[in-house]
Amino acid sequence: MTQTPETLCHALIDAARKAGADAADAMAAAGSSLSIEVREGRLEHAERSEGTDLGLRVFLGQRQALVSSSDSRPETIAAMAERAVAMAREAPEDPYTGLAAPDQLAQDWDLAALDLNDPTADPAPAALQADALAAEAACQAIDGISQVQSAGAGYGRSSVYLATSNGFSGGYTRTGRSISCTGIAGTGTGMERDYDGDSRTYQSDLRSAEEIGRSAGERTVARMNARRPKTGTYPVLFDERISASLIGHLLSAVNGAAIARGSSWLQDSLGQQVLPTHLSVIEDPHRPRIAGSRPFDGEGLATRRRAIVEDGILTGWTLDLASARKLGMESTANAARGIGSVPSPSNWNVALTQGDQSRADLIAGMGTGLLVTSLIGSTINPNTGDYSRGASGFWVENGAIAYPVNECTIAGNLRDMLMRIVPANDARSYLSRVVPSLLVEGMTLAGN
Repeated sequence: MTQTPETLCHALIDAARKAGADAADAMAAAGSSLSIEVREGRLEHAERSEGTDLGLRVFLGQRQALVSSSDSRPETIAAMAERAVAMAREAPEDPYTGLAAPDQLAQDWDLAALDLNDPTADPAPAALQADALAAEAACQAIDGISQVQSAGAGYGRSSVYLATSNGFSGGYTRTGRSISCTGIAGTGTGMERDYDGDSRTYQSDLRSAEEIGRSAGERTVARMNARRPKTGTYPVLFDERISASLIGHLLSAVNGAAIARGSSWLQDSLGQQVLPTHLSVIEDPHRPRIAGSRPFDGEGLATRRRAIVEDGILTGWTLDLASARKLGMESTANAARGIGSVPSPSNWNVALTQGDQSRADLIAGMGTGLLVTSLIGSTINPNTGDYSRGASGFWVENGAIAYPVNECTIAGNLRDMLMRIVPANDARSYLSRVVPSLLVEGMTLAGN
């Protein structure tokens, strides 16, 4: 038997049937990765990994069990199936579990249009090391940088295949290339750190190592001599680097698993306004060369473009099959799964409507307030939406950046905060979450 992810999936399903399963699905992931880290101009760490992982989920009536392995020998596949069936016999019944109906399964898709696989040759370790060294050198060259904490480059290629006993069979290959750098300025208690990095599907789309290193150094030095800001209520501008976290909280609140558990601050908000009326949140899993793109979800349903929020109105939950059944709805084809985990709802590529002002325009118009470039810690109440996070960034006075700040806390309520957001126009279109800088008026800031 040729050991491809496709043949391994079908071998797992055949073994499950022989072991007595009523139904089954199987996933196989085969891939390789290489990462290089340098320090002080020398190789610090190199890691290469290759392997194939297998996951098998079996059903006996309304009982399910899942097993996984990295051993693809025929005897292991048979043992996996027998073990999974034995586990399912002991599992409690779940009225919402089960495979998709045959007419729900994806029938065809255009992998070429998604363009997830860079056809060029895998980069050699020497090429990755050269990128890491170039990023480190560019960062170290910035006046004020005391050391480069880390600089690295990586590459990965993975193939994923999914098959079900009721007729679905499909897979795809994905590549990724990355460079990152973290600089340190100052010493002792006055030490500051910042970073930059890039990750792309295609090597040719990646920003240069020199640009990434230089940006990391400049960002780090800009944070020197930070102070604690004054306590009070101020406008807060979330920089584009971290603004996606706000939309991430919205996405968590409309996740079907949270809704089914009754643990969401948007529990009863379907069809209601949750953002300003001119803003929408669009999910599009078919964007070419983007990390979150995929032709089908983890249960074999065809992915599709949809509006999660349209003109400020929440239009639907994010659902896999189980959460959809619990809520008496249809799956939105948002099932994500790992080799060793059952499906659960997750979002793919998401974009928030951009504004018509630049980040500089928003800074100029905010008077006195805080530009947040880094968040640490998190106290988010999933039931009420109460929000509190440690923050650092830059203090703004008279519409201009005055000095760096740290050791402060920003707080509010997500429902109120999201209704007041003003987006800039600076979102990076190549990210999986395309969210511009976001201004939120009237947040509580705890500092001095």
